[in-house]
Amino acid sequence: MRITLLAAGLLLSAVPITAQTVTIDNVTIVDVTNGKLQAHKSIVIEGKRIVRIENATAATHATATLDGTGKFVIPGMWDMHIHAYFTNDTARFHSTSEIMFPLFIVNGITGIRDMGSNLDAILSARDSIAAHQLVGPRILAAGPMLDGPTTPYAAAIKVGTADEARAAVRMLKERGVDQLKVQSLVPKEAYYAISDEAAKVGLKFEGHVPNSVTGLEAVAAHQYSFEHLIGVRDTNTALLKEMAKNHVWQCPTMFHSLNSATDFATDPGLSYWPKAGVAGWLRTSNTQMRATDSAAAVAQTRITNRLKFIKTMYDMKIPLLAGTDAPAGFDLVPGPSVHRELQLFVRGGLTPLQALQTATLNPARFSGKEAEWGTVAAGKVADLVVLARNPLLDISNTLSTVAVVADGRYYSPRELDRMRIHIMELAAK
Repeated sequence: MRITLLAAGLLLSAVPITAQTVTIDNVTIVDVTNGKLQAHKSIVIEGKRIVRIENATAATHATATLDGTGKFVIPGMWDMHIHAYFTNDTARFHSTSEIMFPLFIVNGITGIRDMGSNLDAILSARDSIAAHQLVGPRILAAGPMLDGPTTPYAAAIKVGTADEARAAVRMLKERGVDQLKVQSLVPKEAYYAISDEAAKVGLKFEGHVPNSVTGLEAVAAHQYSFEHLIGVRDTNTALLKEMAKNHVWQCPTMFHSLNSATDFATDPGLSYWPKAGVAGWLRTSNTQMRATDSAAAVAQTRITNRLKFIKTMYDMKIPLLAGTDAPAGFDLVPGPSVHRELQLFVRGGLTPLQALQTATLNPARFSGKEAEWGTVAAGKVADLVVLARNPLLDISNTLSTVAVVADGRYYSPRELDRMRIHIMELAAK
């Protein structure tokens, strides 16, 4: 039976909004397609859409919802790899609805691709957010992951045979998922059945390159994205060429695999995450800090090589997506970790614009939704982030969030502050 978040008492104090007009006046729009700045613009939003963009004038000043003087607007950002309900323990769902989803919003993340969650919970959340009954980012949902019979994950469907794989694909299609996620332990026969059945029902399948197949075989099977650099080797030029030729997306989740004890100690996002989760990360951090100098040196070499590899893939025209795997793993606070991911992309050799595209323009292209999302333009869905500073000068300026518009819902500076305080209070319990 489908879980109803409202009945479970997990909805925030959000109600469906009526049509509203929001004007962000005298702001500079960042064109993420080419890096050009459009200064002194007035963005008018009605309902869920940007209805027009015009030059700022005395008339627009008079009706402004927000004075954007000296500020910058970018498209709403995405985290393209998260796990909202990575458990079947309904008692733990409240932290997702009350902490995780609002955390994305206050950090300017207006869209997420969920790559493995309890099916009933994620579909209910997706629909509640779309109806503006729950505060959070729009969701592209995979539902449970497709994995082998020995999967260790609760949010997974076990598929050991071709028949089981096909049945799982059909069931997920009927339930209305947006894509399919394959995990590492899927047997080869089941993997090819997923590929075939996904094509029949019109779903893209994405995720890990399973242990049972090679990267080249996954490309040939039309896997749409590779996650975490799994199945990819920087010395395998033939594979990289095939990925580029077939436009296979890569979501490398760099911060997930490269963050360190130092990153943990300096992470301002920790105060927004439940104490029990932070305590677990602290134990991991202490273990890392006890590592020998030689182990630390090896780790640093690994970091350097992986960062260079990101630039290699970019130069070979393999399309990249910003994703974090939050909150799985170590020190992956949902929301703040996206900004750290972008900083790693720049550290690896991408320009701030190129990094920003992985969280704005590229998710729209990946989803076939360029007409709806990904840029700031009249007619598009109003997913916007107002920043105090120019992100093209320094990618860390994506952290300077002033206001957010998510699916037309305007979050003022004061409202964002209230949300941050409320999240910290909940996390401290």
